[in-house]
Amino acid sequence: MSFKKEKYCIVKKAVSKELCNFLENYLLLKRQCSKTLFDTKQISPYCVDYGKWSDEQIPNTYNCYSDMAMETLLLKFKPTIEKITNFKLSESYSYIRIYKKGDILKRHKDRNECEVSTTLNIGGDNWPIYLSPYENVGVPDNKKITVASKAKGVKINLDVGDMLIYLGCELEHWRNKFNGQDCLQSFFHYNIEKKGIVKFDSRLHVGLPSYTKRK
Repeated sequence: MSFKKEKYCIVKKAVSKELCNFLENYLLLKRQCSKTLFDTKQISPYCVDYGKWSDEQIPNTYNCYSDMAMETLLLKFKPTIEKITNFKLSESYSYIRIYKKGDILKRHKDRNECEVSTTLNIGGDNWPIYLSPYENVGVPDNKKITVASKAKGVKINLDVGDMLIYLGCELEHWRNKFNGQDCLQSFFHYNIEKKGIVKFDSRLHVGLPSYTKRK
């Protein structure tokens, strides 16, 4: 498969099952601690250091921006992803979600800080992701606009430890309704090195939480 042509690639066994098992237990424990601390009012609902319980895409689902273990993997994966994509990359940020039964990830493309994105299957029940390109269509003045493709998309199943690399700002992606109990996915985002690039998602460096972003 040519990444240049298809704009995505699957890396089998990017992470060993042993490491994934460790990360799965670690993240489930972190989610449990987060819930306990929130429920007992030990931390404010606005505290993000233990993760959050909602975001703009998936309501009432645990997520965490810039977990330290995931930021370490963000650094580790970069040389491999550069080799596959043939891009010189800069780290943007990492993100995790522990999806729950009934969740739906709507069709979307990523924000500008996620030019090259990955999703790593850490554990839980299988949940396929779909990819479909945006299309250029003509309008009356002969200009072109980009719209979401109506194609059904390419269905991709990832085993534990597999990682999907894709152009997040160019390929529309989504997941249909989740019928399992838990699905742990970690996302690693990069930008292509170029003049004027905003590095580390506006943070000073990798590893820092979201509230340290420079405006």
